[in-house]
Amino acid sequence: MNFALGQRWVSHADADLGLGIIVELEARRITLHFPAVAEDRTYATNNAPLTRLQLAPGDTLRHSDGGQYEVIDRQAMGDVFTYRVQGEDGSTHEFHELEIDPHVQLRSPKDRLFNNQLDKLTDFELRLATLEQRAHAARSAVGGLLGARTALLSHQMYIASEVGNRFAPRVMLADEVGLGKTIEAGLILAQQLATGRASRVLIIVPETLIHQWLVEMLRRFNLHFSLMDDERLAATEEGSAFESEQLIITPSSLLAVSPEARDAVLAAGWDLLIVDEAHHLSSDQPEGEVLVGFMRALAATTRGLLLLTATPEQAGIKGHFERLQLLDPHRFPDLETFQAEQHQFKQWSDTIALLQAGQPAPNLPAGVDPTSSAADQISSLLDRYGTGRILFRNTRASVPGFPVRSLEATALPVPQIYQDQVGELFPERHQPEADWIAGDPRVDWLTQTLGRLRPAKVLVITAHAETALALEHHLHLRAGVRCAAFHEGLSLLERDRAAAYFAEETGGAQALICSEIGSEGRNFQFAHHLVCFDLPRNPDLLEQRIGRLDRIGQRRDVIVHVPFLEHTAQHVLFRWHNETLAAFTNSCAVGQAVTEQFTHQLDAALASPQSDIEQLISEGSALRESLEQQMREGRDRLLELNSHNPSRGAEIIEAIESEETPEQVLAFSEQLFDRIGVAQDYHSDSTFLLKPTEMLVTGQLPGLDEDGTVVSFDRQTALARDDVLFLTREHPLLREAMDVVLSSELGNSALGTLKNKSIPAGTVLLECVFSVECLAPAQLQMSRYIDTHPLRFVMDPQGKDRSGTIRHEILNRVLEAVPVTTAANVIRRIRPLLEQQLSAAEQLAQQALGDIRAAAKIRIEESLGAELDRLNYLQGVNPAVRDEELTEMRSHIENCIAAVTDTRAVSQALRVVVAT
Repeated sequence: MNFALGQRWVSHADADLGLGIIVELEARRITLHFPAVAEDRTYATNNAPLTRLQLAPGDTLRHSDGGQYEVIDRQAMGDVFTYRVQGEDGSTHEFHELEIDPHVQLRSPKDRLFNNQLDKLTDFELRLATLEQRAHAARSAVGGLLGARTALLSHQMYIASEVGNRFAPRVMLADEVGLGKTIEAGLILAQQLATGRASRVLIIVPETLIHQWLVEMLRRFNLHFSLMDDERLAATEEGSAFESEQLIITPSSLLAVSPEARDAVLAAGWDLLIVDEAHHLSSDQPEGEVLVGFMRALAATTRGLLLLTATPEQAGIKGHFERLQLLDPHRFPDLETFQAEQHQFKQWSDTIALLQAGQPAPNLPAGVDPTSSAADQISSLLDRYGTGRILFRNTRASVPGFPVRSLEATALPVPQIYQDQVGELFPERHQPEADWIAGDPRVDWLTQTLGRLRPAKVLVITAHAETALALEHHLHLRAGVRCAAFHEGLSLLERDRAAAYFAEETGGAQALICSEIGSEGRNFQFAHHLVCFDLPRNPDLLEQRIGRLDRIGQRRDVIVHVPFLEHTAQHVLFRWHNETLAAFTNSCAVGQAVTEQFTHQLDAALASPQSDIEQLISEGSALRESLEQQMREGRDRLLELNSHNPSRGAEIIEAIESEETPEQVLAFSEQLFDRIGVAQDYHSDSTFLLKPTEMLVTGQLPGLDEDGTVVSFDRQTALARDDVLFLTREHPLLREAMDVVLSSELGNSALGTLKNKSIPAGTVLLECVFSVECLAPAQLQMSRYIDTHPLRFVMDPQGKDRSGTIRHEILNRVLEAVPVTTAANVIRRIRPLLEQQLSAAEQLAQQALGDIRAAAKIRIEESLGAELDRLNYLQGVNPAVRDEELTEMRSHIENCIAAVTDTRAVSQALRVVVAT
């Protein structure tokens, strides 16, 4: 093609220059001005890396005034073009090519191919692989569950799947301590966010649990919550405090005392509200009346609500009813009706016990076939259970997998330095550090115990950070024990490093010395020795300490080591926890209730440790046994069966394990990260180091530090090490990296050659890739019904699709790259054929799209229609099924069917293959 003044050309060596205009023309060189960047470039005419801009009929022309037009015809006036175009209003115009917007970017595969904007063959491979990975994640039946750094426990996965897929779930999670209510809430939340059913979330928790929740949400679910406390509230503009972020955690104490905070929360609007330790929401509790009234108003204006409590009836039946009423005031209008229903449910629970024992059940309710199998009769009874869809409670008795606890207690003499502090639980706080470290017999006992237990890992917990620091310094510097400190004075990164050092099997710390914060938010199931250097007065705190080791997933018996000073307040408190509450060897769900009942007597005994406490121990034990007996008699089999379906839980776990495919994700991530400028190197067993390089093509990726980030694709490794990211298809880091590829033109245009005896030389093939896109709100989850896997066609010169015999993987292995200067001549010569092949491929894509739409409608009718039928049936026998759920389901089905028609095939990539 001849060069001429005024022609528009594209530099395929630097596409960011925009469109250039030939402004100088000499015998052997030309000069182009690029208005978009105000630069001139001079090229040799015989090898200029330039491609002539030639818009074809149907293409879009963007005028320099900003208007967009459809090209009708192109005419040559000498060596320059004029275009006849049509505007959106139907008017026609004629423009000289000089009038084309110089800022235009050639992004579509067709434009880039025909203008010689070609990528590497490996980039084409990456683009298709990324489309396939995105489609795979979108079609997952366990979306939202794959990326969580959690053990795959049946009862948790069942609840998460049962609740997380609901529209605006309103439930109470009431599993016993150690069964993972926080994890269940996080799994439900992750699904709600992944499906678009929720975007604004508020979590209300006691102030002591703020850190635990922030850590759990970030470490386990990659969710960055903002903390809104009194300090930040005071620094924020009035009325907008809770509107500045999408995900917020706030302490319940702030809402109890601050009318401004309550007003701001009510005004902000939320999709999902989570309340931890919800048993404190009782009008009988101090300040509870204010919170209950506020919560009623907030619950009424929030679609989804999760209440978490390990002791749902701790405040009595009235408090339990008040919380259920928050979930559904229409279902629970008054206390009297609720109590009557509870009596009926008790009868049905007894009926189920008979059926489970293989005995016939009398007085079955209407609609339950007495001739059907026991399993079918139980299923019918469960459908009628009033709180079954609202309340979930698993107990240690109903969930296997907990270890056995044992106690090793050591009584030690009172040292001279503590003679005046026998009534103190923490006498070391009244002495200089050097004095108590030298004189406290518990220090020598700890040193000897660690030596005796070596190399076993030992978690040591003290009440205060100063105590932990002093012990860590002494053990490390004087006793030669490899250990680390873990306390609130450390940053989150420093805590992570300490925990990781403790977790290392070889070369790591033998002991982790924690302050009380070490009993919140972190789990150390790889250790089975716990040392309580001192004891907390609150039995729930003691349970939290032991619960760091005594959890599902612990493979060995847990041994609790307790040193105490004889005839001191420590001795009294040890006896109270051990003899009254049996808290060291068993999880005591009623421990706090018993302690509160005897709080004055216990305080007096701690202050005068020489006094007789046998009557106190006896009366406390009697109360504990009585409360535990009431709990056993009140065991709700209906609730247990509704809270966990082991077979369904196993199905969910199997689905997650089959979709994790860590080897495939690892291989894909290597290809992806390498191309966008992230180095991925082997770090240690099952871990890799990701580090940004100077070639990084995007801004900061979430979770990727400048100094490098350690990741693992293996769930068990990630569970054992808090310092590594668990990289799955759902992790924000990998999702963002995939978006970098798909939001750009990277890899959407390529050219290669192959040698194959079965393909005649000169044969031109066009490999076309289309994505299936549905423009619909995220909450419709259209990818579950529409097959979004990319469409691939390999068009031969006759316009026939050969993709069935010419596989993508084979082409990747045999294709060879073409020099840029050669490629420009090749594309120019075969353009007419390529346009025909592309037109034929587009027709095939539209045909495939019709089949995809038809299949999607069938899936919607089968899955959602069946769920609507079930909800209609359930509402007839169970008033806990809300009208709102049925209305939403009908609307959801209608919107999904409508969205199918908006599905389209979008050209994503073109690769020209020329046989040589």
